[in-house]
Amino acid sequence: MKKFLTTAFLFTLATFVFAQAAPAAPKSLFEGQYLAHLALAIAAAGCGLAQGKAVVAACEGIARNPQAAGNIRTTMIIGLALIEALVIYVLVAAFAVK
Repeated sequence: MKKFLTTAFLFTLATFVFAQAAPAAPKSLFEGQYLAHLALAIAAAGCGLAQGKAVVAACEGIARNPQAAGNIRTTMIIGLALIEALVIYVLVAAFAVK
C-alpha cells in the first residue's frame, strides 16, 4: 500500500508540474525538457523493475506447473506490453514538451 501511495503521489505531482504554464525566468533543472527527461528516466527505471518482477513470477509459475506454460507465457507477454506502454507514453510527453 505504501508503494501504491508513493506512486500515486509522484504521478499527481508530475501532472501538476506538466500542467503549469512556462515562466519567463531561465530554465532550471525542474522545468520543461529537464523535467521531461527526469520523468522518462523514472518511468524507464520503474518499467525495468516491473518487467523483471513479471518475468521472475512467470518463470516461477512455469517451474511449478509446466503444463500451464503457454497460458502463463501469453499472459506475461500481454502484461509486459502494457508495462512498456508506460515508457512510451512518457516518451511522447517528453517530445511534446520540447
